[in-house]
Amino acid sequence: MKGRSCWEPRAVRSLCNSGCLSKLNQDDSGDEEPTSQTDRSEIQGTLKILVSKLDDLSTCNDLIAKHGAALQRSLSELEGLKVPVEGGEKIKAVNERATLFRITSNAMINKVPMALHYISCGREFRKACRDFLDLAETHSRRWQRALQYEREQRTHLEETIEQLAKQHNSLERAWREAPTLVSSPPSAPTTNKGSERSNKEEASDEDEDTEYFDAMEDYPAFITVTASESTQHRRSHSNLSGASGGQPSDWNQDDHMSPSCNDVSGRELQPRRQRRSHIPDKPNYSLNLWSIMKNCIGKELSKIPMPVNFNEPLSMLQRLTEDLEYHELLDKAARCDSSMEQMCLVAAFSVSSYSTTVHRTAKPFNPLLGETYELDRLEEFGYRSLCEQVSHHPPAAAHHVISQRGWTLWQEITIASKFRGKYLSIMPLGAIHLQFHSSGNHYVWRKVTSTVHNIIVGKLWIDQSGDIEIVNHRTKETCQLKFSPYSYFSRDVPRKVTGVVADSGGQAHYILSGTWDDKMESSKIIQSSRGGSGSEGKQKTVYQTLSPKLLWKKYPVPENAENMYYFSALALTLNEPEEGVGRTDSRLRPDQRLMEEGRWDEANAEKQRLEEKQRAVRRRREADASEAVDEGREYECYQPLWFHQRRDSITGETNFVYKGGYWESKERQDWTMCPDIF
Repeated sequence: MKGRSCWEPRAVRSLCNSGCLSKLNQDDSGDEEPTSQTDRSEIQGTLKILVSKLDDLSTCNDLIAKHGAALQRSLSELEGLKVPVEGGEKIKAVNERATLFRITSNAMINKVPMALHYISCGREFRKACRDFLDLAETHSRRWQRALQYEREQRTHLEETIEQLAKQHNSLERAWREAPTLVSSPPSAPTTNKGSERSNKEEASDEDEDTEYFDAMEDYPAFITVTASESTQHRRSHSNLSGASGGQPSDWNQDDHMSPSCNDVSGRELQPRRQRRSHIPDKPNYSLNLWSIMKNCIGKELSKIPMPVNFNEPLSMLQRLTEDLEYHELLDKAARCDSSMEQMCLVAAFSVSSYSTTVHRTAKPFNPLLGETYELDRLEEFGYRSLCEQVSHHPPAAAHHVISQRGWTLWQEITIASKFRGKYLSIMPLGAIHLQFHSSGNHYVWRKVTSTVHNIIVGKLWIDQSGDIEIVNHRTKETCQLKFSPYSYFSRDVPRKVTGVVADSGGQAHYILSGTWDDKMESSKIIQSSRGGSGSEGKQKTVYQTLSPKLLWKKYPVPENAENMYYFSALALTLNEPEEGVGRTDSRLRPDQRLMEEGRWDEANAEKQRLEEKQRAVRRRREADASEAVDEGREYECYQPLWFHQRRDSITGETNFVYKGGYWESKERQDWTMCPDIF
């Protein structure tokens, strides 16, 4: 029979002991792991069983071949006999079936060696996979340990840097406040060669009369040098570069402000009404801010449903009114004859509005649409302030202040905010307008970006950064203010603000310096010269100035302020109950009042009720608008009660301005036109 050698057991044994199976045994013998020893024993046992089965199959094959051949010979002999036709056909059919049986048997047995080959290859592939997984797990654990080590080192480095930064700031503050530095600084050397003087000043970092400022956005880097008394006296009668352009100088050695601009160390008048000086202490409610905000990354802050636990008991309208904390700066500016001096005070006022935010990391209440807030200080300080929430999406508030002491301020502020995970950015959009009645000077500026840090972990802290450009649209004079962002590696004092006041031709007249949480000073420029190039390749301007004079100083915080949300003296009075206010005033907002009283659970429930009520009103308004469109008639959108949109003739922008009527309604105590929002 053909193919008989394929049935021999020794051929199968040779196949089992060579090729892929022998290679598999060699690989297994080199495996040192206990699990591979077990697998090798199982494989060898299985191979022995297969060999014994093959011997049985080979014996069966021999018997089948032997009996099959005998059967075919017998059938062939039967075919040679003379039998009826029907019997011959049956014998032929039996012969064909016997042949088919022999072929099938041979084919079946011949498959066994090939199957063993496939089994051995599969076993090898499985072992290779197992080895790969073991290797990957080993390296994965090693990589995880390395990653964890790097994280720990990074955390340790950050803590070390933060500690060094704090020590640096403490040493710097101690150096600045040292008694030896209180005395008058040594006079700066005088010379007729401005370039030689500037080069010497650039070369020395220890000259106490020299102060270095960052480059402004539209100005080159500059250095200020405080002139000595003899130099001031000698140059006060000379027309030097950087002087006041030929205008009569109101500046003198004792006070470089004109006599009409009085000292601002205290308030001009004491309030006639005794205002409250404290509120209930903040309860100790613990709540994880990250658990709420982790699903809100990238969303607008106004669209995040926040419990009152992260609020302070003031609305955004009241926070906007806090810009008037140092209103006396504007009273003083209104009396200035020089527009340059007036610009310095306006710049100090714009910086002072941030002084209350240094510890105020809590979120104010989002005003309801149509909510208002009035601050009537006409009898005490001569001004009246009114705010109204004129839009809900996007949230926008309009503010108008008029003072009997010669100025009017108005603004429309839209708050754009983004949560970035580690920090929260708050970008106030909109312009602030200030106009003085007697001179007609119209100033316009915008706010900088506020950033709340350590949202995920650590103590919350707030920073202000960016540039402010104040423009007097009547005279075209400008002031460039730069709020330096806080940095661990900066040599500057934290919260630093620098500025340059220039005339319409771009010539600088005053240097402003200070911090947005403490004070601002101004120094009049009496001479300027070009110095050498700085580290960044920019040419520096050296300004020689008079001694700096105080423009603004922050009031001390009230006693126990840390337990009263770090409110200032003015902020403590903003939510004080007052009779005669409009029905939509923030003082009457129930959830805010409950929070101030320390009943936070009730405040949260009330806050949800007010927000759902506002949503229901908006849905009804949308349904009315849809119905009007279907019927083909006009539908008037929501209109604020006390403000209307107008285009500003100076800036060309369209914003909400006060249209009048509120204070007249207050005198009549007629609030029937006010919507029911609470």
